[in-house]
Amino acid sequence: MGSLLIGGLVFVFLSAATSIGLLVRGRLPDHHLNAESKDAIRLATAVVGTLSALALGLLIASAKSSYDNAEAEMRTAAARVLLLDRVMAQYGPETDRARQLLRELIAKRLSRGWSAETTDDTSGKALGEYQDIEAVQGDLRSLSPRDAVQRSLQARALDVSGMVAETHWLLVESGKEGLPWAFLAVLVCWLSLLFATFGLQAPANPTVLSILLVCALSVAGAIFLVSDMANPYVGLIRVSDAPLQSAIMRLGKP
Repeated sequence: MGSLLIGGLVFVFLSAATSIGLLVRGRLPDHHLNAESKDAIRLATAVVGTLSALALGLLIASAKSSYDNAEAEMRTAAARVLLLDRVMAQYGPETDRARQLLRELIAKRLSRGWSAETTDDTSGKALGEYQDIEAVQGDLRSLSPRDAVQRSLQARALDVSGMVAETHWLLVESGKEGLPWAFLAVLVCWLSLLFATFGLQAPANPTVLSILLVCALSVAGAIFLVSDMANPYVGLIRVSDAPLQSAIMRLGKP
């Protein structure tokens, strides 16, 4: 589910909860909303508000951790690709085809986007990324080293290409994790309860209604940001592909 859709749904739920609170307020007897009743409601909702703040804080920390990890993975992947290219360049002209395959792999990655949904897509004669890196590894295994230096370089290139392939499969396995939906659903229920009590206690005038709607929009915006950061390769807040752009400019050079 898209982050914008999640944020929009949260705003709708909170607005609906506020409206329900306002409607219930108009039907309750006056003694249900006297000073003592409001104090009890505030004490009860303070507990829910504290739990909501803690839950939102945990979601923010989880999303920030996912984003930071993805950013580190992007830089690491670019560095490994450059290292692999340089090791193959040191081996000699026998690796020219493997170096070209590696460059095509990165170009395909940039054109498709860095996400688990597109990483193994096939289009016409285009292979999935895992098949591309396996083709590079196949070329490396087929080399016939002439001396100890080339044998060392071949072993090193195979080792680095294995790490590049490992990065690919880590992306595939972790790319769809996102937010814990049960956790998010409970948080939205708590927030809806809070906004319902706001409507229950607030007078129905334009100023109060406007403030409550702005607050609901602010909370929905926070949920949107958390959801967007939890999916760091897509959306508005995404990991920059600048490291790969920089890497592809250096690939294939002598």
